[in-house]
Amino acid sequence: MPYPPSGAARWPASRHATWLVPALTLAYFFLSYWLLGFHAEQVVLVVLVNGCYFLSGFTRRLITGFSIFLVFWVLYDYLKIIPNYLVRAVDIAPLYYTEKSLFGIHSQGQLLTPNEYWLLHEHTWLDVACGIFYLCWVPIPIVFAGYLFFTNRRLFFEFSLTFLLVNLLGFTLYYLHPAAPPWYVQQHGFGFQPLKLGSTAGLARFDAYFGVGVFQSIYAKNSNVFAAMPSLHSAYPVVVLYYAVKNRSGWLNLFFLTVMLGIWFAAVYNSHHYVLDVLAGITTALAGIFILRLLLARSLLFKRFVAAFMRATAPAA
Repeated sequence: MPYPPSGAARWPASRHATWLVPALTLAYFFLSYWLLGFHAEQVVLVVLVNGCYFLSGFTRRLITGFSIFLVFWVLYDYLKIIPNYLVRAVDIAPLYYTEKSLFGIHSQGQLLTPNEYWLLHEHTWLDVACGIFYLCWVPIPIVFAGYLFFTNRRLFFEFSLTFLLVNLLGFTLYYLHPAAPPWYVQQHGFGFQPLKLGSTAGLARFDAYFGVGVFQSIYAKNSNVFAAMPSLHSAYPVVVLYYAVKNRSGWLNLFFLTVMLGIWFAAVYNSHHYVLDVLAGITTALAGIFILRLLLARSLLFKRFVAAFMRATAPAA
């Protein structure tokens, strides 16, 4: 869809930016240190942003475009500041029994949730496949964004802003409705315990099979244990597939469809999400796509915002 005139073909770094970027990143570092304590990731972000911004025109344009994903990174990390269980009561038993009533599976004279069923029917090949699918959670959106950045920058910004919007919706819902994941019920029952570290749950079998600690290291950094609904693992591939189809990406569409279905199944198989969480994640993704398209169609201010990003990342003439 058309955007307002962009003016100059490129938006070079100004004298203001030469001090503004370091100032903002240092402010982020000290604020994060004050709120969360020191973490190596904070240093990585500060060095990455400043290094890319001042290294060359190309890296400056790249980090400017991907600043949308850096905002996601920071906001996700900041979820640790106020755990959602301090805001509202965590949904544990009601969610479990609703899942069982809607999607329960009769097995050996018992009614089981899908998670419980797969706990009794695990297979090594499924452990490996589901682990691989789950590792695609963030890398696939990032790689796809990089592909769009070099082939279709306008769609890159639409995709990136949709990705950020879906996360904002998801984070908001985490605080409106804190929800325990299935593994919590399996390990701790229906009583509430204010856990701060997540569990690898079924993904521990992937780590054990390969003798690695991939998922152990990932979930040690989990920002919020009680953020099972909506499943953003399930939301991201929906956004990727939508924009891949919009970009007419050919065989990649089939690949992204496979990854999407694989992540949905893996979320349930590994006891990280209920089917209800997956459906909520899909709904959140569709809502984010709809809102972004509505903004582009109705808001001149938003289109100017996107056009400014386009100017800032345009290659030199």
